[in-house]
Amino acid sequence: MMFHALRPALRPSLRPFATILFALALAAPAAAETGASEIGSIEIGPRPFYLVDQMKDGALKEQLAQCKGPFTAKNFSISHRGAPLQFPEHTREGYIAAARMGAGVIECDVAFTKDRELVCRHAQCDLHTTTDILARPELAAKCSEGFQPADPITGRKASAKCCTSDLTLAEFKSLRPKMDGFNPRGVTVGEYMDGTPSWRTDLYVNRATLVSHKEYIELVKSLGLKFTPELKTPEVAMPFEGSYTQEHYAQQMIDEYKAAGIDPRDVYAQSFRLDDVLYWLKAEPAFGAQAVYLDGRDEESKGFDNMKPETWQPSMQELADKGVKILAPPLWMLVTHKDGRIVPSLYAEEAKKAGLGLIGWSLERSGPLNTGGGYYYQSVKPVIDRDGDMLALLDVLARDIGVIGVFSDWPATTTFYANCLKLN
Repeated sequence: MMFHALRPALRPSLRPFATILFALALAAPAAAETGASEIGSIEIGPRPFYLVDQMKDGALKEQLAQCKGPFTAKNFSISHRGAPLQFPEHTREGYIAAARMGAGVIECDVAFTKDRELVCRHAQCDLHTTTDILARPELAAKCSEGFQPADPITGRKASAKCCTSDLTLAEFKSLRPKMDGFNPRGVTVGEYMDGTPSWRTDLYVNRATLVSHKEYIELVKSLGLKFTPELKTPEVAMPFEGSYTQEHYAQQMIDEYKAAGIDPRDVYAQSFRLDDVLYWLKAEPAFGAQAVYLDGRDEESKGFDNMKPETWQPSMQELADKGVKILAPPLWMLVTHKDGRIVPSLYAEEAKKAGLGLIGWSLERSGPLNTGGGYYYQSVKPVIDRDGDMLALLDVLARDIGVIGVFSDWPATTTFYANCLKLN
């Protein structure tokens, strides 16, 4: 996301790349302290300081420990689905929480309903794990696949599949969101729905509000923040019901920004489908110029290795030659470890050589790091053993690699770091 340039004091080896990023950033409008006047002062709470306390001793810990605020909103701090470490994802309340924590950019994952309205939902078919649909018999009956209880005798896990495209917009808006999660051993709907991970909380579920894409645009616009909508890959056959094509879907998302009078420079459209990015580059070049290609090739291509360029198809240079400006991989692709330290990966170095801006996702998504951090930290598992290590990783991303933004499930952390390091 081509938000704003990093401060010039990157480590010396990255200064040529920083120059490229600064040139990219000039295309973005000069937003001052993003959204501060609309939401009041930025409050980051105790968590970032807890993470500093958990860091290994060293210069970075000492530097961050001196950072006391006041804090301002930063475009480096990207809200991942709102603030889902504690709030139900893609809800009005989660978005406002992210804004109050200083996220300069707010994400809406975009899916479509049966009546072809756009809504904010992480996946087209996640309503069974993120809402109360299964507890609503009249709506549960419309699910693509109804609830199947676990069978402890055969070992069958509980399952269901409920999609935004199963419901109209009005039906979708009638649902109540919950924290994303499920219990695969559930033998009743209630047991299946009771699956919030232990390191999240259900405290803020009551009265949380689902939103349409248009409502998200209205809210973020009112906050004076930037937008990063992700066009979710459909989980139903396209054209949907014979006439709603992928191109219609991609265009509809952009059209809703145009109808709302949003400056294209404030919108960072994302997709895991390279074809969507290429479509925007051709059909809507003002929006396509800063579209973000989300890299999920590790799950699409057998043998993907962030240290072996021959396993990346297309190559970094081929992506750049197609017009892609910004590449957003999961955190682990950008780093590796050497001599007990987190260091940039070959993937990150080759992306820089091709002139691609980089974004990482998603900090604070995996829960506690004392067991290795899970998917997002897999390439550095041998050198992390505490929650404070996420700040060490963040420092490598910002200063050694020069990323232009980091998604977080709790934006206060990225806001804190960006303020401390005087990023934009």
